[in-house]
Amino acid sequence: MKYSLLLAALVAMLGLTACEKTTVTPPAAAPVVVVPGPAGPAGATGDTGATGSTGSTVAVPGATGATGATGATGNEGAAGSTGSTGYTGATGATGATGAEGTKGETGKTGGDTVVVVPAK
Repeated sequence: MKYSLLLAALVAMLGLTACEKTTVTPPAAAPVVVVPGPAGPAGATGDTGATGSTGSTVAVPGATGATGATGATGNEGAAGSTGSTGYTGATGATGATGAEGTKGETGKTGGDTVVVVPAK
């Protein structure tokens, strides 16, 4: 069914395009010859047109545009490197041993020695 309708439309189209068209051309009009005569007097000058009205002015200006967004915060800079530790100084030389003093007399033993301890 669906192919028969399509086939009928195709046959009708081919039948109509195969017909010969007759072209009708209208007869040419007779050329009109214009002969110029003497010029007539000049016409009167026309009136001046009315002046147009002035456009109205706006008493209230338009709204102000929105403020732009704030820019992004910049990145934090890299930390600097720590300086190197200084050198340890050289150890000084050991001093010479001092001279030994003279020996005293040998002490005596015994006697009355009293030690007093203060109270708290």
